[in-house]
Amino acid sequence: MADLEPGRKPDWLKIRLSSGPNFRRLKRLMGDLNLHTVCEEARCPNIHECWEYGTATFMILGDICTRACGFCAVKTGLPTELDLAEPQRLAEAVARLGLEHVVITSVARDDLFDGGASIFADAIRAVRERAPGVTVEVLIPDFQGSAAALRVVMDAEPDILNHNVETVRRLSPRVRARATHDRSLELLRRAKEFARERGAATLTKSGLMVGLGETFDEVVETMRELRAVEVDILTIGQYLRPSRDHLPLARFWTPAEFQQLKEIGLEMGFSHVESGPLVRSSYHAHRQTRDARAAVEAAGQGAARAAAGAAAPAAGTGGGD
Repeated sequence: MADLEPGRKPDWLKIRLSSGPNFRRLKRLMGDLNLHTVCEEARCPNIHECWEYGTATFMILGDICTRACGFCAVKTGLPTELDLAEPQRLAEAVARLGLEHVVITSVARDDLFDGGASIFADAIRAVRERAPGVTVEVLIPDFQGSAAALRVVMDAEPDILNHNVETVRRLSPRVRARATHDRSLELLRRAKEFARERGAATLTKSGLMVGLGETFDEVVETMRELRAVEVDILTIGQYLRPSRDHLPLARFWTPAEFQQLKEIGLEMGFSHVESGPLVRSSYHAHRQTRDARAAVEAAGQGAARAAAGAAAPAAGTGGGD
């Protein structure tokens, strides 16, 4: 365990800020198209690296969240608008940026009858129409447990369906406003079920933060729960307190501990594990998708070969007289 005081940031969390041409171009484009990114709203520590690389996580349904989770820097309150043209502007940004992979998330909109699911579905389809070939990942809220809302999103067939459990079961009531651990697990289970019904190859993904007071064993148990509902991709990162008004930081986890969690996750059967101090849900999302898809395909080929081998008659046996 790291013995650093929570107020002192260790060397492995110090990052180099760079505002190169791609960073400035993306920031200008977001303003021109009146779009929001979770990178800005949630004060992500990786914004300079990701934006300079030309990747961003678009945040739809406005920038005011109807929930007030203790870890999150996004503004909370009562949203005043629903922008039905937002999916088209988002798709235009994806095309103009020349992205290969796009991540679309949102604030929680408990004020809407479907939680904003229809806007997610419109955004997926708009990106597919405007920028064919781009892989689409959606990071969705829990839609207050609505299976119908989840199905609306899954019917649009995203490549990745992401929903974060955020923390371990014991801490969930304190960390996540109006969300429950079991509801999130059920959402991820249903997502796989709905994908199978459509014959879709949608991967599922979830993530959690550490540093809020959880134990190593509790994190491993949460990983087991996620594998039990067939989650493919796992992200684990360090919680960083946005302000004094947010949940206090209990401790910093070390790079060695993150590496150990990654190894345990791969042994459990996750197709990809992104685990590190600066990891956030969408960090290196394009690479996560590529690696996870390759792992799933390799596992499927291996299973097919094993099945073929089991079905083949042993040498010197079989055949009629």
